[in-house]
Amino acid sequence: MRAVAIIGCGFVADLYMRSLRTFPDIAISCAWDIDSARLAAFCAQWKLDPARSREDLLERLPKGGVVLNLTNPAAHHEVSAACLDHDHHVYSEKPLAIDLDQARDLCERAAKAGLLLASAPCSVLGEAAQVLARAVRERVAGTPRLVYAELDDGFIPQAPYRDWSSDSGAPWPYRDEFASGCTLEHAGYYLTWLIAMFGPVTRLTAAAAEILPEKEGGPYRTPDFSSAVLFFGDGPVARLTCSIVAPHDHRLRVIGDDGVLSVARAWDNGAPVRHARRLRLRRRLLEHPWPRRLKPRGGTHPKVGRWGAASMNFALGPAEMLDALAENRPCRLSADFALHLTEVTLAIQDAGPEGASRTMTTTCARPEPMPWA
Repeated sequence: MRAVAIIGCGFVADLYMRSLRTFPDIAISCAWDIDSARLAAFCAQWKLDPARSREDLLERLPKGGVVLNLTNPAAHHEVSAACLDHDHHVYSEKPLAIDLDQARDLCERAAKAGLLLASAPCSVLGEAAQVLARAVRERVAGTPRLVYAELDDGFIPQAPYRDWSSDSGAPWPYRDEFASGCTLEHAGYYLTWLIAMFGPVTRLTAAAAEILPEKEGGPYRTPDFSSAVLFFGDGPVARLTCSIVAPHDHRLRVIGDDGVLSVARAWDNGAPVRHARRLRLRRRLLEHPWPRRLKPRGGTHPKVGRWGAASMNFALGPAEMLDALAENRPCRLSADFALHLTEVTLAIQDAGPEGASRTMTTTCARPEPMPWA
């Protein structure tokens, strides 16, 4: 039995528990949260053993186990650093840190101690991302030239978000979400896919703005809209947008010489991947109205049911880390991958309304495809 411990028992922790239940060989040694009532509710819901303190959790977790850092973004660095200093591997919710220097510090601590460090999101290990990446590798749509990636969530400030709660009754943390900004919260869902397909981002040009400063509890002075043009060392140009303003749109389209590869739902591991060939009809050029679905060639990974806007297995990342430890191999979600993702995301987040161009100072290897991909 493989062991993990959970620090932070809020809204997202229930999504992890739903996902961890699809891996019966992963055991939760204990959980802890600074809010004792929240800890009690979470542990009662999932029949877990509550730790008496963070130090108690770190002492009780068997060596070689993994700590899931599911605290709010502002606490990620301090909590992950404490776990690494106790010789535990760490899988952190996104972002790795809210400051690049903090993220570098975590990577240096992990490297010095010989520990694994990774961060969400892990949907890059999921079926849709892996089938799409295989289609890109095999040039199903020819040479990729341009990518359009959308992460627009609708006009969230008018949504009934105060009614949103998790299985154990945790409210959706709207203040943390608005304070972090949609770029820091969501850009990684497609950035990880793009980096896995085309390698590290070499430079980008971006702009970001807080369009709705009157959000509840605002102004937050963090963007609720951003748009970035990304350049890769090996691959096409990509445009990525994030917002909690524009109508819901989670499409990703890879435009190639021989048509368009597309995925409609970023947060669905089983979302169909389609290839639309181009047609010339008299004097018109158009994509085929009935694109061909590309399917995996066999079994992939455990699926979870739809919950709210997502149908993602949040445990794919922790399971990959545990597999890497057991097999004594590099983890597909490496510390360098997490650091590069953090730098790219922060560069977009911090571009401001005036816009900015940045050359990246970090790099990483592309994650190896999953064995079934």
